[in-house]
Amino acid sequence: MLAYLIEHPTEGLILYETGAGEDYPEIVGPPVQDVFSRVDYDKSMNLDAQIALTGHRIEDVKMVIIGHLHLDHSGGLEHFKGKNVPVYVHEFELKYAFYSVATKTDVGVYLPHYLTFDINWVPVHGSYYEIAPGLNLHHSPGHTPGLMIMQVNLKNSGTWIFTSDQYHVRENFEDDVPQGWLARDHAAWVRSHQMIKGLKRRTNGKVVLGHCWDTVKALGLEFAPKAYD
Repeated sequence: MLAYLIEHPTEGLILYETGAGEDYPEIVGPPVQDVFSRVDYDKSMNLDAQIALTGHRIEDVKMVIIGHLHLDHSGGLEHFKGKNVPVYVHEFELKYAFYSVATKTDVGVYLPHYLTFDINWVPVHGSYYEIAPGLNLHHSPGHTPGLMIMQVNLKNSGTWIFTSDQYHVRENFEDDVPQGWLARDHAAWVRSHQMIKGLKRRTNGKVVLGHCWDTVKALGLEFAPKAYD
């Protein structure tokens, strides 16, 4: 599960997604851990430890953007409880996640320990939002109702397109293969997929999937403290 730290020239440190949190296996319980297991883990992979590798502290983060609120992407929001740091989430995702936990209709992939009122939730509305210069959010429903991908335009390395869980494996993107039961809305997923394909063509962007190690290797991605500009 990948998270991304952006050092923005005017907005300061911006974090896209937060990972599963430090106590993931204990919090989610054996059934979820059996299906969505955390493997090859050590404490150096924790969100605060990874941010420290960049020369910053997690307390320096000025803004958090959540692609979608599933437990493996949002569990790290535990670090931002009571901090008043704005956490940007699409309005549809915020509504669906709280409803899912409150009614137990989709609890398990959404969990109550990070869907709390002491987080400074800021809803994003519509299909497109330029949240900062060079940083664009695109509503991409399908996997979840309010999933947002992030487009980052960098001077030297070009455009990057971070897709959260719009895609789980590279075949979803490269071969136009939908996610099956992992998509809540199949037709919406196809529309979002076409939008992202068009965005890649227009920008010659690098498409980064949220979980796919094959994609990480194909792009030659390096992790903190390595940075791209």
